[in-house]
Amino acid sequence: MLDNVPGRNRVSIYQPEQEGLIFPEIPQFASVAEEREYRKQHLVAATRAFGMHGFDYGFAGHLTVRDPEHPELYWTNPMCVHFSQVRMSNLILADHEGRVVEGRYAINRAGFVLHAAVHQEYPDIVAMCHAHTTYGTAWCATGRPLDMISQDAAAFYNNHAVIGASAGAVAVERESGWTVAKEMGRNRGVLHQNHGLLTCSRHSIDDAAFWFIALERACQQQLLVEATGIKPQLLSAKTAQYSQDHVGNDFIGWLHFQTIYSQIAATQPDMFE
Repeated sequence: MLDNVPGRNRVSIYQPEQEGLIFPEIPQFASVAEEREYRKQHLVAATRAFGMHGFDYGFAGHLTVRDPEHPELYWTNPMCVHFSQVRMSNLILADHEGRVVEGRYAINRAGFVLHAAVHQEYPDIVAMCHAHTTYGTAWCATGRPLDMISQDAAAFYNNHAVIGASAGAVAVERESGWTVAKEMGRNRGVLHQNHGLLTCSRHSIDDAAFWFIALERACQQQLLVEATGIKPQLLSAKTAQYSQDHVGNDFIGWLHFQTIYSQIAATQPDMFE
């Protein structure tokens, strides 16, 4: 958390106009090494956040962030290590061929197929998240996009897609990765039918992780509304677009995650080991 700095560009109405107030600011780095450390710390926090939200399912689930110096490489969580046990020292660095460049743990084959395809297809995508969650998987089985039933859902207005190709098949073949990759580049979130949720970001792992949490929550809310049998009142296109512009952009995703990061860093200091 940094003081609101005079002269910094305001990119959101949520940034205070009054000077001197404590408010998160996107960091500026003095070196590539400093930025790498930051990205790794926030990747670990993202995996811990997934653990806190109960997104674990055996060894399934993978989060990645591109290395700032070597963009052809990405950092990811180690295979068969619970989200709650990921820390700086057990992260692995891999290339787009699935070869571990740094670290002692194996890489998740499905994670490599999906993430490597996205990172290769879209060099500007910085981070990506996937996990086998309860509500996301359930809603993906319907093959339907989200309805705009709330301000929260509006964060995904015209910014999520349903993919039916390779639905339900384990993504261990490269072709399935490329199918998902093409849609990921055009959308914040993907509902992979009979599989689950994926999110990506051109901004940060913070942004990708928060919108994954939000997408899972949106699926839960949609299922709850569907269970009532009552037809919900939907947002108008104008309202949905307005909400997305102000509460559904990359900066807001990053900003939301700072609350989560601060809590995890304070209560789980072993993440830095």
